[in-house]
Amino acid sequence: MSLSKNKIKYIRSLEGKKHRKEEGVFLAEGPKLVGELLGHFPCRLLVATSEWLEASLVRTVAVQEILVATREELSRASLLKTPQSVLALFEQPSLHVNAEIARRSLCLALDGVQDPGNLGTIVRLADWFGIEHIFCSLNTVDVYSPKTVQATMGGLARVKVGYTDLPALLDSLEGIPVYGTFLDGGNMYDEALSETGLIVMGNEGNGISAEVAARINRRIYIPTFPADRLAAESLNVGVATAVVCAEFRRQAATK
Repeated sequence: MSLSKNKIKYIRSLEGKKHRKEEGVFLAEGPKLVGELLGHFPCRLLVATSEWLEASLVRTVAVQEILVATREELSRASLLKTPQSVLALFEQPSLHVNAEIARRSLCLALDGVQDPGNLGTIVRLADWFGIEHIFCSLNTVDVYSPKTVQATMGGLARVKVGYTDLPALLDSLEGIPVYGTFLDGGNMYDEALSETGLIVMGNEGNGISAEVAARINRRIYIPTFPADRLAAESLNVGVATAVVCAEFRRQAATK
C-alpha cells in the first residue's frame, strides 16, 4: 500500500502531545533511530522507501503495518527539516515508577526540564553511562515528543523514562542517597559519591525547585577551573548531567 493523504495527516498530528497521548504512540524518523527502536517497542506503522525496505531486516520483527512511500511522500509526512528514508510509529510503553530501583542502581531524576533537546540528550547520556532509569517530574517535557525522541539517538531502547510526583517519590526514598547540584554544595571531586542512589537535575532557568531541594540529602557542586576564575553563571542541564554522571562512574570504576 502507498501513503495516503489521511495517513500523512495522521502522522503529522502526532507532533501534538494530546494526539500522541490519545493514540498511545510516538514518532521516530531515520534509519539509525528506527533501527535502534525496532524490536524494543511494538511498531504499529512503518513507512519507508522501497530501497530502504529491500536493504533492511524489518521483516524479521513484528510490524503491524508497512507502507511503501516515495521520498516526496515521506517529506510531506516528516516533521524533520531533512526527511529520511524511513519513519515509524511505536507504542508508548506503560511504565510503573518504582523508586526502589535507586536502592540497587544509579538513577536520574529530572525536575522541570523543559527543552525537548535537553531531555533527549539526557536520555542519550544515561544510555552511555549505563543508567537505566529516569524519573521525571510531572512538569518535565514529554519524552515522546518528536524532537526529544530524535535527540535520544535510540537511547529510549535501553533507558526507561517515567513520570511521577517527584517530591512524593523522594519522600519514599528513606536511607537512599539523593544528590543535587547547588552553588553551596560540596566540590563534587572531593566528595565520595555512591554507586547507587538518585541524581536530581533541575530546570534550565531555575534549577531544582524548592520543594524538591528540601528533600535532597547530598548537595554537590561542579567547580569552575581554576576555582577563582570568572565564568558563565551556570552550565546547560545536559552538559551538567554529563559532567556529574562521568564523575560518578569514574569513582565507581576506581573502587
